[in-house]
Amino acid sequence: MSSLSNIRTRLSAVTNIKQIATSMEMVASARFKKAQDQAKQAQFYIAKVHEILEKISAACTEFKHPLFIQRQVRKSVLVVVSSDRGLCGAYNSTLLAAADKFLQERRSEEVSLILLGKKAIQYYQNKPRLIVATFPGWSGKITLPQIQKLSEQLISGFVSNHFDAVWLAYTKFISLMHREVRVEKFLPIGKPEAKQKILNYIFEPGPELLLEQLLPRYCMTKIESLLNEAHASELAARIFSMKAAAKNAEEMIKQLTLERNKTRQASITRELLETTASMRES
Repeated sequence: MSSLSNIRTRLSAVTNIKQIATSMEMVASARFKKAQDQAKQAQFYIAKVHEILEKISAACTEFKHPLFIQRQVRKSVLVVVSSDRGLCGAYNSTLLAAADKFLQERRSEEVSLILLGKKAIQYYQNKPRLIVATFPGWSGKITLPQIQKLSEQLISGFVSNHFDAVWLAYTKFISLMHREVRVEKFLPIGKPEAKQKILNYIFEPGPELLLEQLLPRYCMTKIESLLNEAHASELAARIFSMKAAAKNAEEMIKQLTLERNKTRQASITRELLETTASMRES
């Protein structure tokens, strides 16, 4: 049986861990509401933009925008969106496993990486992979100009044939309890097909010019949307991870408290026996 001082030390340490886990859960919960609203608004907005894109694309069947062009893939880019901090369960490990699977499936291609989040940077920096750009410290802090710069970098690289495809690896937010790792093609854009009969719209300016202006905005909005979803997913994962850690700490505190009481009782009993024995001898 452990000594009473060791048990007290362990009990104090576990109590501190519980307090930290509870505090981190509260902080994540406070930030989650805002992140959840942003993610849901982004999902709604990107759906509406895609709907507009369908209608314009249907009106200019002969026009081929550079972002729609499908070509043989020899070089591609994978954008991996991880978190900057840990303590969020299997959030990062699941994402990085999906990214590794994607890279293994495309060993015949030259795949370079753009990494968002310190966890992805730490994971890939010592691996034999070409890293084009890194964005540490992005979680919930990346600005619209930075998103625009990243989007323009991807579009420029694709249009100038520096690479033939762009993929995005991130965690899609569904609800507080449900998240899903996705690896989606970003470029080239699959030309949208209308799901229902399109009315004979009159466009001003023409549909070609509208596509020229809308597609870059669509790409930037797509990146902004997935970043909002990834951030909401990270906070949701951290809430559950810290809740589980606090619960485990609570159970350990109960076990250590019981062990401490038993040890103390055994110590008192031993002292009483020793006192009684010494009194008899005297």
